[in-house]
Amino acid sequence: MAYTPKTRKTKESVSAFIDAVDNEQRRKDAKKVLKMLQEITGEKPAMWGPSIIGFGSYKGETGDWPIACFSPRKASLVLYIEPRLLLQKSVMNKLGKHKTGKSCLYINKLEDVDMHVLRDLATRSVQRVREKYGA
Repeated sequence: MAYTPKTRKTKESVSAFIDAVDNEQRRKDAKKVLKMLQEITGEKPAMWGPSIIGFGSYKGETGDWPIACFSPRKASLVLYIEPRLLLQKSVMNKLGKHKTGKSCLYINKLEDVDMHVLRDLATRSVQRVREKYGA
């Protein structure tokens, strides 16, 4: 039986989702990241599952996944970045206040990070995904 990922593209409204974010700062930051990722990818945003905003898509090992995505969660703003980029200490040290997971970049407030470094990370992540998966 084929694996079906839990996180799939939906028809839900991205703007309604962002407008419903309780934390005003998180909502403002989400709008900035939305604009940035739309510029980088050249793709329209779409909801993926109940809480991820994604741009474009590619066929990966576990099915369809957005080329770039983020989620304005209660605890922090989460950007999904190609994992090898998060291991580059020289770049991550320039970013500012953040935490990382396997492929997650956790940011409390965008004012805590260097937006030029963040844009560069997101751009290189999109490039790597497109190179690897032909997206």
